[in-house]
Amino acid sequence: MDSKELYAVLLGVRTPWMVAAVEMDVAKQEVVVQVTHPAGTRLRCPRCERELPVFDHLAERRWRHLDSCQFLTYLQARPPRVHCPEHGKHAVALPWAEGASRFTTMFEALAIDVLLATNVKNAAVLLRVSWDEAWGLMERAVTRGRAAKARAVPEHIGIDEKAIAKGHQYMTLVSDLDGATVEYIGEERKEATLTAYYEAFSPEQRCGIQAVSMDMWPPYIKATQDAVPGAEDKIVFDRFHIMQHVHDALDRVRRQENKALRAAGDDTLVRSKYLWLRSAHSLSEEAQRRITPLMDSSLKTARAWAMKESLRNWWSYRSRAHAAQFWKRWYFWATHSRLPPMIEAARLIQRHLANVLTYFTHRITNAVAEGLNSKIATIQKRACGFRNRDHFKIAVYFHCGGLQLAPQRPTPTKA
Repeated sequence: MDSKELYAVLLGVRTPWMVAAVEMDVAKQEVVVQVTHPAGTRLRCPRCERELPVFDHLAERRWRHLDSCQFLTYLQARPPRVHCPEHGKHAVALPWAEGASRFTTMFEALAIDVLLATNVKNAAVLLRVSWDEAWGLMERAVTRGRAAKARAVPEHIGIDEKAIAKGHQYMTLVSDLDGATVEYIGEERKEATLTAYYEAFSPEQRCGIQAVSMDMWPPYIKATQDAVPGAEDKIVFDRFHIMQHVHDALDRVRRQENKALRAAGDDTLVRSKYLWLRSAHSLSEEAQRRITPLMDSSLKTARAWAMKESLRNWWSYRSRAHAAQFWKRWYFWATHSRLPPMIEAARLIQRHLANVLTYFTHRITNAVAEGLNSKIATIQKRACGFRNRDHFKIAVYFHCGGLQLAPQRPTPTKA
């Protein structure tokens, strides 16, 4: 087997294409494989698949391919054009690369695997391309994947915000809770941001939304109420955000009481913040030993902690009616506790109770969205942050979009 036959196999060159020459430059550590087709070859119109004679050729182009050992390998050819009576002159689809790409599909597939495993800077070093080229490969993969993805609205949606920079700069993330993928990233966290997502679907498609999990952010509520039919019974205020409000109230009780105790020379609550915020079943033996006498004391913080722990049991109810009865008892307890932060938290939940109780119908949470948020935070850390919002979106879609990123090899160009 000579070098032309060898590279025809390595490159996957198929009829009517053939390897015409293989040139090696040892000084540059490069291999250039010249590819052509026989005279008289008939190729297909990329628009209608009609078999036509070659009309002419474009200027010679070069595509980066997988390395041959330590040598950079390039495929070189003059792309042919056909003249279709219906669609005019068009360059034919090439079996080794997509459109305007400067890389073969095999190289792009490798690059995607490398980019999924590390950041763009390290990927560029490993692939021996520039940073801009590595980023371009990621951007092309996202564009290709989003174009190929079916435009269907998920049945269960999670809506959350993500801080992308200092100074309260946020973006809105819409997630498919069933597929655990990011479906949409919008600028800021305004009503118009979420409305733009919903408006991409027809009213009939939006009827397919079964439930939407979110926190109690008014712009998200308003956008969903306006766009989703039957939203009153579909909005589910995320239970983890609800518990966060109660945790915050408990911590405020602790801070106030600790300040008063320390003024009197009592250090009982010093360095106890995370002791109270943990759930009872997750306490270590040391934490259990420390908190047990405090729970039996007359501390206000102990009463607030008991309320918090009791409310955790709320989410285990299977019946909405029984959950409503539990809430009525807990609300009375909290609002008669003489602990202003707990009273405030209880009244906040009461104002939004209708869409807190929908949890017991749909039983969805933003746990998937929060998991994606954590993954996005890792992406941000690995990239040392994103100054460019478009770059942030591309990186999130690339790693969390559930997209088909790798290019598909086109069908043979000969009929």
